[in-house]
Amino acid sequence: MHRSGPSRVRSRSLTSIAAATACLALAALLTGCSVTTTASNEKAVTVYSADGLKGENGDGWYDRVFADFEKKTGIEVEYVEGGSGEMVQRAVREKANAQADVLVTLPPFIQQADDKGLLQTYKPRGSEQVPAAGKAGDGAWTSVVNNYAGFVYNKKELKTAPTTWEQLLDPRYRDKVQYSTPGVAGDGTAVVIKAMHDFGGQRQAMDYLKKLQANNVGPSSSTSKLAPKVDKGEILAANGDVQMNYAQSRSMPNLGIWFPAKDGGKPTTFALPYAAGLMKNAPHDANARKLLDFMLGEGAQRQASEVGGGFPARGDVKATGADAKELAAIVDGVEVFEPDWKDIAENLDSYLDAWKSATGS
Repeated sequence: MHRSGPSRVRSRSLTSIAAATACLALAALLTGCSVTTTASNEKAVTVYSADGLKGENGDGWYDRVFADFEKKTGIEVEYVEGGSGEMVQRAVREKANAQADVLVTLPPFIQQADDKGLLQTYKPRGSEQVPAAGKAGDGAWTSVVNNYAGFVYNKKELKTAPTTWEQLLDPRYRDKVQYSTPGVAGDGTAVVIKAMHDFGGQRQAMDYLKKLQANNVGPSSSTSKLAPKVDKGEILAANGDVQMNYAQSRSMPNLGIWFPAKDGGKPTTFALPYAAGLMKNAPHDANARKLLDFMLGEGAQRQASEVGGGFPARGDVKATGADAKELAAIVDGVEVFEPDWKDIAENLDSYLDAWKSATGS
């Protein structure tokens, strides 16, 4: 979904930035003069983010917000995208020489980033309006766009939308189901979290996911790549999230959003917000703070539904218009539960190991 954007949102090589800084430092040692590094002076800010908010055609929330931010401040946004787990792992590898200024991931990876010492405390302007469940109490991170876990199906091939997890075990779905890789993609991890809730525990969820392997196409590092396959009928059902899939459905007419229920139960979902944190030792610390303030500003928040296909993170900003009504209708009647994020953050590795064992992944 998110492969290109306006020319102002650059994807310049981070390696080249680091190399230039190293050369300047070496020159200073050799000449005895002082230098101003790129990191301290450059009018730029680097964002590492989970996919979902950047538009395939340059029409996503990031595209609009970043362009407006650059126009207002003259600071260019350099954008690096991947799965939530992938972005955290990259930041961990670079911890001794931080390249990113802002990290945006889905839970539980934003909590994991905090636990790994990647984030510093910063409460952006407007974060006081974000509900407590959508931010860290100490200011290590805050939600910038609200979202919900979900699934998609092909409306053309399936005249009736699936409703239960158990339906996906039917032979008609053989090689026609796919979900993104837990531990790599935030939405893929959400599949495990939701299954554990719906089936009543880890063992029951893993028993189900083991059975689902008979119909599962295989792993995918990116959730955003699954919706186009569903729209084309290559597969019939896949995991996703409301914000990303709603935005994709504007150009994918066969895409429908649904929420699996356990047979005999109610459809469920849980909040899966895009949460942003200021990186510790951020190369462009001041610019990063300005960007976080901007993303939580009323203007950017009002665009969360109309442009981004998601929900405002701030409680005092109410989305209006046709998109807001459609989004409200999608989640109407769906039971929203709140995961124990502390438990998930602490035990994520064991849950992922159980999934790997159950599925042979």
